[in-house]
Amino acid sequence: MPSYLTHLECSWCGETYDHRQLHNLCPKCGKPLLPRYDLEAARTHFTREVIAGRSPNMWRYAEMLPVQDDAFRLTLGEGFTPLLHLNRLGAALGLSNLYAKDEGLNPTGSFKARGLAMAVSRAAELGVKAVAIPSAGNAGSATAAYAARAGLPAYVYLPRDVPSAFLVEIRALGTEITLVDGLITDCAKLVRQGAEEGRWFDLSTLKEPYRVEGKKTMGYELAEQMNWQVPEAIIYPTGGGTGIVGIWKAFEEMEALGWIGAQRPRMISVQSAGCAPIVRAFEQGAEFAEMWENAATIADGLRVPAAVGDFLILRAVRESGGTAIAVSDDEIRAAQLEIGRNEGLFVAPEAAATVAALHHLIDKGQILPDERVVLLITGSGLKYTHLDLPD
Repeated sequence: MPSYLTHLECSWCGETYDHRQLHNLCPKCGKPLLPRYDLEAARTHFTREVIAGRSPNMWRYAEMLPVQDDAFRLTLGEGFTPLLHLNRLGAALGLSNLYAKDEGLNPTGSFKARGLAMAVSRAAELGVKAVAIPSAGNAGSATAAYAARAGLPAYVYLPRDVPSAFLVEIRALGTEITLVDGLITDCAKLVRQGAEEGRWFDLSTLKEPYRVEGKKTMGYELAEQMNWQVPEAIIYPTGGGTGIVGIWKAFEEMEALGWIGAQRPRMISVQSAGCAPIVRAFEQGAEFAEMWENAATIADGLRVPAAVGDFLILRAVRESGGTAIAVSDDEIRAAQLEIGRNEGLFVAPEAAATVAALHHLIDKGQILPDERVVLLITGSGLKYTHLDLPD
């Protein structure tokens, strides 16, 4: 399965770079680089019919993924997670077409497996000898798993208050942990310093070009699972935002391939009220999101006070006619119980934020009863058993 990757392109200044060379951010302007493909050539040979009989994992879309050599396509079975019709929860909310994309069934229990499988695979292919990442938990777990699969040393920097389940998992996978007094942004500074010293390659969110390519496979899968249609709305919990950027990119590619039409879902970004820089920027009409001071929330994956891809997240939301909304920690706790008791899904607090947001969207008339709505369930709740939930 050949990859149609042609080059890297800066998402801000448009400068192009050789994909055969190792890159982090754009050397010219410091913004994220995005992989680009020969979509015209791919359109002839890479068709919906071609992928129909392939293995049900994210590598079924290999032609639109960056890894060139099959030998470097690392897998632990990530991708092609179920799209579940939430009949009971939907009926309780007056919605007939409510769905959940359950990413908690990925290796290491979250959607982070997609991005890190891709990033580590490509890093290994380009000759990287060690990797490091700042994480709130799940990205660290996924990095540890795929680095072990690749035989690469890995280093994970985590806030000191990270749930203990992540520490046990990451250590079991053979990765060195450093706990930091502060937030993920403080961890990122230390990872960047080590990268500048030549100790490792930095896998931070959107600070290398390939995690987004793993996340975009969620968009391909959604279209395939919905018979090459797209939903009217996707509700997405947003920290660093790689997933929302990747899904939006997938829709653009699929239209160019002739797989879907021009219709797009409204992309709805959900954050915690205790850390909502994207929501604030959206409401203010700003192109970039200012640093959120004193970030605090039970949803560790949403505790991202500054995102390097902020303008890309905001672009996707605005271009789609979507919106951005913040929910409280109490609403998140209640939503965990609501989806659990209605649908049998024990979800991470970040994922539960989508259910909490749905209530507000319905009340505001921003979600209509017969619309197809997909909740991105980004992770399992099994690593968050330390949280107290209401009765």
